[in-house]
Parts: sequence; structure tokens; C-alpha cells
Amino acid sequence: MSSHSAPTFKNPMVRWIDSRLPVFSYMHAEYGTFPMPKNLNYFWNFGALAMVVLVVMILTGIMLAMQYTAHIDYAFDSVERIMRDVNYGWLLRYVHMNGASMFFIVVYIHMFRGMYYGSYKQPRELLWLLGVVILVLMMGTAFMGYVLPWGQMSFWGATVITNLFSAIPIVGDSIVVWLWGGFSVDNPTLNRFFALHYLLPFVILGVVILHVIALHVTKSNNPDGIDVRGPQDTVPFHPYFTAKDSVGLGVFLMVFAFFVFFAPNYMGHPDNYIPADPLVTPAHIVPEWYFLGFYAILRSFTDDWWFFAWFMSWIMDAKLAGVLAMFGAIVVLALLPWLDTSKVRSCRYRPIQKWVIILFAVNFVVLSWVGGQAAEEPYVSIAQWSTLLYFFLLLVVVPVVGWIERPRPLPSSISEPVLKAGGGGMAGATAAKMEKS
Repeated sequence: MSSHSAPTFKNPMVRWIDSRLPVFSYMHAEYGTFPMPKNLNYFWNFGALAMVVLVVMILTGIMLAMQYTAHIDYAFDSVERIMRDVNYGWLLRYVHMNGASMFFIVVYIHMFRGMYYGSYKQPRELLWLLGVVILVLMMGTAFMGYVLPWGQMSFWGATVITNLFSAIPIVGDSIVVWLWGGFSVDNPTLNRFFALHYLLPFVILGVVILHVIALHVTKSNNPDGIDVRGPQDTVPFHPYFTAKDSVGLGVFLMVFAFFVFFAPNYMGHPDNYIPADPLVTPAHIVPEWYFLGFYAILRSFTDDWWFFAWFMSWIMDAKLAGVLAMFGAIVVLALLPWLDTSKVRSCRYRPIQKWVIILFAVNFVVLSWVGGQAAEEPYVSIAQWSTLLYFFLLLVVVPVVGWIERPRPLPSSISEPVLKAGGGGMAGATAAKMEKS
């Protein structure tokens, strides 16, 4: 059935509703007969997985909010009550807590796939920008959620991160006071963070809907990075990709369940099980693991770093340089569609760019590792060199590679690599005949 043909539903109630509000026809067109490139691999599962995790986070968050008390005298105890006294409260909290880590894992892999296969290139620039907006909203939501248990790491993490805005000239101190709701991280801070943490997931959901609409307008990219030529290059979304997504979802849920039931605190910090105490500073203040790469970039800028001393010290102090670099690391990701000057999308046919993207991913893992270490040698030097490499790869290497690289020849269609791989016999002859037609 064509994606443009009007479906006929057997259920009379469905037909009655659809004739007045064509929601079922829309779902049939966008998630039933919607044409998908036939060569998509399992990397394309992670967008759907991110949507599943978002829904899980919203539902568990609503149920946890019913039992949480946003007050500095009761927040920590209310979380303990959820864990001990609320029916299945421990399960709700562990699903929500580990769901944040799972959300970032699938989104980071989703973004790496987009970078490797060139899914950010024309005509999908706005699709990529919406994805970066989702990442920023996720970071804000996760940071505010990390404050809510009101443990030691919650309190001191909020103090350190919010204080960063004081580095902004002229208005920085006013922004910090506005964030705090006073002159220190206190009860007004916790209240507004709780309100924003509850609100932002629905904003994320709205941007995700825009992201999906943009995807369905520009259509999915594919591992070859070439445009589909016709029906011979596509298959309907259902049942082919609903089945493929189901396999990926099953594997993901097993990994998710392992952490929830067997290692629920593996990706957390033990100090957050100590009630917040403004008079006792933890020996080592670190954010959650999914912020560590950007945190390492922030910490890289010190007064004695040669790069800062040579190029930036006469303009700004190290604190402001670190803050700008941390936010700049996200901005350059958003600019990737314009930084990449190559006409070829997929790294399958770009022998140099492939290793650039892999090196970028490895470098980000290194940044995340050193971000969790103490601010001492050799970790500071590693973070500084990795920070330079992060910006050098995106701002210099990616554009230059696009100019000098000689990509391998692209296939004429999505079906061509499949036929060359060995479509022998009757099946191969039939496929070749379809390809010619």
C-alpha cells in the first residue's frame, strides 16, 4: 500500500473517529507505510530507544513527584522514605535514576551515528540543530534532578556549577543570585530546581516531536549516505523496522534491568547518600558521569596553562575562559553541518573522515575519564591536550579534510552494494531487474 493511499480500517469505531479526526490515518502513514531505506543497521535503533527512555522518565518522574518534598529540611528524608516505605518506591527511584544514565548513553550513541554517517548534512541541518537543543535541555534537566536528593554531591555540585555564571562580566553575579533565589544554595534554589526539573521533560518532549516531524519531512539518512532512488530502495516502516526496533529494545531493556536490579548505584556517587552539609566540603566534587567530558574542558583552563597564558589571559580570566569553552564545545557541535565541507555524507566512503570521527569519540571518552579524576597531574595536562584536540578536530581538521579528501566512489543506489555482495541465482536476477526498472 502506498504511503499516500487512504487506509481502510475494519473497526467501525476507528473508522468513525478517523473520519472526523484522522489520527489513525496519520499514524498509518507516518509509522505504518512510511518508506524507510532498506539498508538501515541497528545504529538507527537508538532514536526510538531515546523516545522510550524519555517516556519512562516522565512517567516515573510524575509518580516520584507525588512523594517528594522540595524542602531542604525534608528532601533527603523524603527520598529515603520513597526507598523504604512507598510501595515499589525503590523500583521507581532506581528506574528514574538509572534512566537518566541510559538516556544519555543512547543519545550519545545516536549523535555518534549521526556524525559517522553524515546525518547532519544537507537537507538535515535543522534536524541536527534540534537534536543539539534536546541535548542541552537534557543537560539542564539532569543537573537540576541531581540536586533534588539533597545529598552532599547534590548540594556542592549545585554550588560549584551555579557559581560558574559569576564569571560572566557585569551580569554574572546577578544571574547567580537569580538562580539561587538568594545569596546561597538554599531552600528557594531547591524549590525552583524542582519546578524546572518537572517542567523541562515536557519541553524536551515538544522538541522531540519537532525533531520527528523534521525527520519525516527530510526522510531518514542511511549508512551509504545517498538519497533513495525509488520504491526498490525502501521498505515500509511496519513490519520491517518495528520488528528491528523491537530486537534493539529487548537488548536495551535487559541492560537497563541489569543496572536497576543488580548495580543500581554503579553510575552514581556514594557521597550523595550523605545529607547535604554546607559546612563540610567533599574531598572531590564531581558531576554525574555524563557531564564529565564537558567538566574536564571547564577545568582545563588554569592560569598556568601555556595555551591560556599565550592566547587568552590578556582578554579574560581562566574561569571565564573555561566557562566559554564548556559551552563552546556544544556550540561547535551545532555548527557541524557548516564546518563539514565535503559533499559526501557517509564515512563509509570517506577514508580520512572516518578516523577523524572515531578519534573524536575516543578523545571525548578520555575527557570524560579525566573529568572524574582529581584536578592534579597528570590528569590536568591530559585534559588540556584533549580539550585542544576536541576543538582542533571540529574547527580545523573536519573542514580541511572536506577540501582535500578524495572519497571512494558512491554506489548508484542503496540496492547496488547488496547486489554486489552476492545476490546470485533467481533472487539476484529479480533484484537486478528491479534495479534496472
